[in-house]
Amino acid sequence: MFLIRSLGPGGAERQLVNLAKGLRQLNHNVVVVTFYSGEWLEEELVAAGVTVWTLKKRGRWDIIGSGLKLFRIVRETRPSVLHSYLTTANLLALLPKLCFPSTKLVWGIRASDVDYRCYDWFSRLSFQAECVLSNLPDLIIANSCAGRDYHCERGFPKSKVFVIHNGIDMNRFEPDKKAGEKVRREWKIQEGELLIGLVGRLDPMKDHPTFLKTAGILARQRESMRFVCVGDGPSSYKQKLQSLAAQCGLGSKLVWAGSRKDMRAVYNACNVIVNSSAWGEGLCNALLEAMACGVPCAATDVGDSAVVINDKSMVVKAGDVGALTTAINSALSASYHKSPHEVREHVKKNFGMDAFINLSQKTLQRLLS
Repeated sequence: MFLIRSLGPGGAERQLVNLAKGLRQLNHNVVVVTFYSGEWLEEELVAAGVTVWTLKKRGRWDIIGSGLKLFRIVRETRPSVLHSYLTTANLLALLPKLCFPSTKLVWGIRASDVDYRCYDWFSRLSFQAECVLSNLPDLIIANSCAGRDYHCERGFPKSKVFVIHNGIDMNRFEPDKKAGEKVRREWKIQEGELLIGLVGRLDPMKDHPTFLKTAGILARQRESMRFVCVGDGPSSYKQKLQSLAAQCGLGSKLVWAGSRKDMRAVYNACNVIVNSSAWGEGLCNALLEAMACGVPCAATDVGDSAVVINDKSMVVKAGDVGALTTAINSALSASYHKSPHEVREHVKKNFGMDAFINLSQKTLQRLLS
């Protein structure tokens, strides 16, 4: 049984869906429980034969009611493993664990080096509670070495934290020129123009300002340069970013694409994908997915991004606009040393779906032996 807030677009959500589907294909009985329903990844799970239930949580403060619903679900189904994803779900999963100790509890942690000053008091308190109570789960799975180290430095038991990197479906994400051209036409990108993309929710940790400032410099350097931000977030924060984009002189050179389902087409539309996160990143799905499509990437050295990209020239210090500009220009140059095939093969060799599913299955089964 998996537990997560919702199944909307996001890295943790995508990896949970990948794992749930993979375990179902291996003939495990799999159930996914969400706080809120109606998100589009639910459809993918149901189509794969995975049962999805919802707690119908009525908001942040509906803790007791949601906890009791989860308690009843676990009491009736008695899953051998309850695997929660992210802080709030991790904490809520403690209730059935305490009542049914034979059910093995696995926490999923997905971030590293989070700056909680950018979030409210509830988020800070929840993380502190997670640190204090981290001895209670039977196992903790991090998706990055950076995330493991960050949490262990804050009290998580080293003996219980295990790293399993994200897995990418190489058939879902592959070079597809026609799909990319279709999206470019939709965004009115002209033939010969270079498109630089950032894929990520509108959140302070993703540091869109650094991307926008970099885009402003590149736009002045090259007339043929265009940019796109794929992802959504709070309207108030989006307005601040749009105001900054105008100050950077981007105007019609920048597309705000919102959330998209056709991500293979999005990646194939771009010449370079950028991750400019300032902190908080564990293992960035967008980088892996773009590279699986053969698209070169540039990123800040946050989380395990350097491991993903495997190219020192494409990894820069967080917030360094000048270095990020240089990296993007290098990726666009005719002398860039990695072919699309090499970029894709790195992901296939080190972050393939089969290895992710098999290692996850073995790790969970060891709890039951």
